[in-house]
Amino acid sequence: MFIYSVRASGIKYFLLVVLTLVVLVGSIIISESEATAVFAGEEIDLSGVGKHEGRVEFIKQFGYEIGEAPVSEEEVNLPTVLDRVGSDYNEIQRRQGLDLTKYGGKKVTRYTYEVSDYPGHEGEKIYANLIVRKNRIIAGDICSAEPSGFIHGFERNGDK
Repeated sequence: MFIYSVRASGIKYFLLVVLTLVVLVGSIIISESEATAVFAGEEIDLSGVGKHEGRVEFIKQFGYEIGEAPVSEEEVNLPTVLDRVGSDYNEIQRRQGLDLTKYGGKKVTRYTYEVSDYPGHEGEKIYANLIVRKNRIIAGDICSAEPSGFIHGFERNGDK
């Protein structure tokens, strides 16, 4: 067994503290930058959706009216590898500045709300899905329950 000891001089100790602070500040900046996304040129806050009121306000930013309570609230594990359908869904997310690939294998909560004012739509119900991890939106969509229905990002018909 070998033992090696190092004496840290004042300068080395100071540089270690500075390096630690730089890494800490960098990680904070990166985590805060991921708490927003850009929709139609506007920066939207993705955090603060741990409570029902925060989720309702998030959806209302896009001009939708929803029911008082979610019609479904479900914890799910995201797949570690996306299949074709998952990749297509993630492409919708990427177009709205989100990306599910970094959450593979993680547990998330999906909240589903009924949209009561979708323009020009008669027929089956329309839903707003929010996928939340650690009180932050990581994905979501607006979709129709019809077999030949539609799915798109949060912006109305793809444009806000």
